[in-house]
Amino acid sequence: MTVTASAPARVSSSANAARPVRRRRRMTPRRALDVTLKTLVIGLLLAVTVLPLIWLLLGSLKTQTEWLNNPSWALPENFLNFENYATAWVDGDIGRYILNSALATFPSLALIVVLGVAAGFALEVLVWRGRGGVLLLFLAGIMVPGQMILLPLFSAYFQTHLTGTIWPLILTYTATGLPLTVFMMATYFRAVPREIFEAAAIDGASIYRSFWSIGFPMVQNAVFTVALVQFFFIWNDLLIALTFTSVGDYQTIQVGLLNFTGQFGAVQYGPTFAAIAINVVGILALYLFLNQRVMRGLTAGSVKG
Repeated sequence: MTVTASAPARVSSSANAARPVRRRRRMTPRRALDVTLKTLVIGLLLAVTVLPLIWLLLGSLKTQTEWLNNPSWALPENFLNFENYATAWVDGDIGRYILNSALATFPSLALIVVLGVAAGFALEVLVWRGRGGVLLLFLAGIMVPGQMILLPLFSAYFQTHLTGTIWPLILTYTATGLPLTVFMMATYFRAVPREIFEAAAIDGASIYRSFWSIGFPMVQNAVFTVALVQFFFIWNDLLIALTFTSVGDYQTIQVGLLNFTGQFGAVQYGPTFAAIAINVVGILALYLFLNQRVMRGLTAGSVKG
């Protein structure tokens, strides 16, 4: 009985002796300096990102008197003062501006995604004469400054009686967003193995079936990322929206923020900051919620095969 009881102890001691002992890495002065510099850089980037948001939220709680009489960095006297948000929503009509931005953004985004993904599939997966030249045309479209096309487009929309509607925004956003989308989607489709589409063609799948059932699902993270990038571009646009909706009932939120002025052009700082906070916090919450899918989409086309 003594021998039997001592055997597991010997086995356990030998197993512990065979197990490698992990030693803590010694903190050298050079490594300590690297860690300190990285911490300072991360802290600086975090401060540059977070402090303006905090200043924006605190500024939205101040009254007009506080803005005019106190320093801009002073804290609000009442942290529960949400009258500026009510003023921005009711008197400033920020809800209508958000609705107009949604009416201009989502149809444009749908057209950009459908046409851009289909064009990227046709330019990269299908084999046909002249596809290289067509891709170069889309690349040339990226290099054209947006300011150069506003006046010709305004004349074209005026002659076709589209001014005063939401259609100039939808058509312009779609046209300006397609070149980059096509180029990015062609890059993502380049990472998809060609053997998959060849096997589908052998099994009798048509081009449309290969696109909707095979190609589109395999690049859905990339599609999601491209759509989110285009969404931010369209939603935050001011130049195009100001050109085609400076007057009328279709002003977007970026144009509507310019209307938060009082008599003789005096800026109503509290309601203006509240309206900006509504816009920024909503977009920031959307990005934080979808951050992981964006990261997966950005790396989807980095490795082929």
